[in-house]
Amino acid sequence: MMINLKVKPRSSRNEVVKSTDGSFVVYTTKIPADGEANEAVIELLSREFKVAKSRIRIVSGLRSKNKRVRID
Repeated sequence: MMINLKVKPRSSRNEVVKSTDGSFVVYTTKIPADGEANEAVIELLSREFKVAKSRIRIVSGLRSKNKRVRID
């Protein structure tokens, strides 16, 4: 499954919210440096979809707030 999401780093909460257009918004308290926010996104999606972190991969947007993620 491929999903599009927007990451909001340095947020006051850690949460995954589904938008009305079918994409997701991921709020994380981590900063967008050294891949910390990307790791937090994978962890939050793992909990949300109840899959192992190893089954989630960021396909595009590693350095962007807009990401495309594959969940196997």
